[in-house]
Amino acid sequence: MSESPSRDPFRLVFAFCLAQWRRQIKLTVAIVIAMLLATVCESVIPLFAGRLVDALTLNTGAADAAIQAVLSIFGLGLAGQACRYAAFRGLTSASTRIMQRIVADAFYRVQRFSTDWHASSFAGATVRKITRGMWAYDTLADTILLGFFPALVMLVAVTALLAAHWAVMGLAVAAGAVLYITIAGVLTVRYVAPAAQLANEADSRLGAAVADSIGCNSLVKSFAGEAREDARLDQVTDLWRGRTYRTWLRGTLSGTTQGIAVVALQAAVLGLAVWLWTRGLATPGDIAYVLATYTVIQGYLRDIAVHIRNLQRSVNDMEDIALFARQPLGVEDRPGAKLFRPGRGEIAFDRVTFRYRGQANPLYRDFSLTLRGGERVGLVGSSGSGKSTFVKLIQRLHDIDGGEIRIDGQNVAALTQESLRQAISLVPQDPLLFHRSLGENIAYGRPGASRDEIAAAATRAHAHDFIMALPQGYDTLVGERGVKLSGGERQRVALARAVLADARILIFDEATSSLDSISEALMQRALEDVIEDRTTIIVAHRLSTVQRVDRILVFDQGRIVEQGTHTELLARKDGYYRRLFESQALGLIGETAVAAE
Repeated sequence: MSESPSRDPFRLVFAFCLAQWRRQIKLTVAIVIAMLLATVCESVIPLFAGRLVDALTLNTGAADAAIQAVLSIFGLGLAGQACRYAAFRGLTSASTRIMQRIVADAFYRVQRFSTDWHASSFAGATVRKITRGMWAYDTLADTILLGFFPALVMLVAVTALLAAHWAVMGLAVAAGAVLYITIAGVLTVRYVAPAAQLANEADSRLGAAVADSIGCNSLVKSFAGEAREDARLDQVTDLWRGRTYRTWLRGTLSGTTQGIAVVALQAAVLGLAVWLWTRGLATPGDIAYVLATYTVIQGYLRDIAVHIRNLQRSVNDMEDIALFARQPLGVEDRPGAKLFRPGRGEIAFDRVTFRYRGQANPLYRDFSLTLRGGERVGLVGSSGSGKSTFVKLIQRLHDIDGGEIRIDGQNVAALTQESLRQAISLVPQDPLLFHRSLGENIAYGRPGASRDEIAAAATRAHAHDFIMALPQGYDTLVGERGVKLSGGERQRVALARAVLADARILIFDEATSSLDSISEALMQRALEDVIEDRTTIIVAHRLSTVQRVDRILVFDQGRIVEQGTHTELLARKDGYYRRLFESQALGLIGETAVAAE
């Protein structure tokens, strides 16, 4: 399940940032104080510039006044730079820590989101959202702490100082600044922001499309689909270009409008200053003070427009990662969840009811079944009959709607997911391997295992010989998702990983269904070697895989319609299992006849 869009991204993102700043509260307060002092120093400098001009033009204690003004300007400048350096230094430390935490928290949650969420989300788009959100935080923190906050302090301080000299001048500057900020805010939020949000969505689609195509490159090559993928990407980039162009164009028009507003404010302030001078209410130093003050204000006002744009862009970019923090995990540990205590590996489904999200009717209804500790069980049936769901529920990849699932007498819903899954080893139909060495992939079943333990597990899985035949042996990198290995080799590496984990419960989810006959024979021998005295569940498409198990369970539409040994089930003339077996046997005979011809 993908995250739902937020109706108030500003509130969502600011709440997220406040939570981050609370983690660095002392440093954040120090940054704010340092920027406050730096801005106050800068706001007072024009006042002394005016006094310097008066000292030079009015000849009233000129030398002493001029020297005092120069020293004051110099001292305030140094103090402001020192405070600004302290603020930047503190923000650098705080931002890098927070950015690290943002990525770590997002990764933590994404790793623990439900299998439904991952099935509905593009991995490439998710990665892009996380990295984009991390860098957007840097922009947002700079914008607020180094941009908006000092600008607000400056405008308040300058307005107060001007109003102390001439109330009308202070009122004019305050009104002009408020009007300008309002224009800039409305243009950015109402005019630029909607286009920017659509451009962000197109950016995520672009990342997802590129990752999807590159990740399936072998499929593209198999069907000579390069040109089709190029055309598909052209459609996505056309959408991205159109939306990005519109966003940038709106930003340009917004900036031009704001620039005109600054020029108008400049004319109003200077005209008012000249009018005060003609009325004898201002000295040349006062005019110089107003000019210097307006120069400072103008810079801050122009920066405010940039800050608003940066704020809007960073909020858009952070919205997804802020939503991750609020997205329910789907399957969560209960408060006070206990660690699993391994036993013989008995598994009991007690009146279990379960439906997938979005389905009206449950797949399982009052489903009950017990697997004895150490029992070898085969699960067969048509696609969608409930075999793989059975395995997922044992691992608690989904929460059930009713009843209980117990392993060694412990309700799986009351256990920590980590301890539960450590007690279960899975070999899937399409095993996933990291783009790491063979040794690391096998050791994933038991971190910290020695090279001898890894080799012993690989030997039991009939993988040691082919690994040692590789130039770098266990240090061989397997490629993304194990692309450098054949299907049978990947399966045996996955089996070695399961062996090394040494769990009491082994699950083989159609582990041989996609293998050739030679690889299947090797896997069958490996299976026989590792399942001794363990509770073993074999989900089988090829019925030859389950002929030697203790019990075969035949699933149909979430129910067990038959169970027994291979021999017992074949003896039922109109049995479901017998029909499946005969269908596969006839298929094999047909294939053999065609090959002979």
